[in-house]
Amino acid sequence: MAEYSAAVITVSDASSRGEREDLSGPAVADLLSASGFRVEHQTIVPDEQPVIRHALIHATQVCDLVVTTGGTGIAPRDVTPEVTRQVCERFIEGIPEQMRALGREKTPFAVLSRGVCGIRGQSIILNLPGSPSGACESLASVIGLLGHALNLLRGNTAHPPEFHSQAK
Repeated sequence: MAEYSAAVITVSDASSRGEREDLSGPAVADLLSASGFRVEHQTIVPDEQPVIRHALIHATQVCDLVVTTGGTGIAPRDVTPEVTRQVCERFIEGIPEQMRALGREKTPFAVLSRGVCGIRGQSIILNLPGSPSGACESLASVIGLLGHALNLLRGNTAHPPEFHSQAK
């Protein structure tokens, strides 16, 4: 995989106010780094649509992959998917489908996650759940696809060798 840059945005009212330590953002950043991504940007924002929108737009201007953690549930202030939909031009529906399918093996609550994955410019935005375990398990279930997706987004349409062996 070519080396790609990544940003991690934690969406949490409590963490943005300093009332709760952000455990998900650092855990996601560690997993991205261990998987070959260069984590260049990390931030914590409240569950406020204009603030999330600004953070997403800024991050897509400087990073290839933007991963959010938090705000994907069904509580009234969980608005990360709505904002992601507003800023993306196209969507990759299969990635969150994969995360929810594998998450369902661990907990029936995985289907309540409304996270989306989309494209803005040359960047991919991926919404993850807010819990450290949910965020890392979800990311781990699709991380092998993200480098290939970024290659495709840049017009590099050659499939990796493992694609050909699985197609037989």
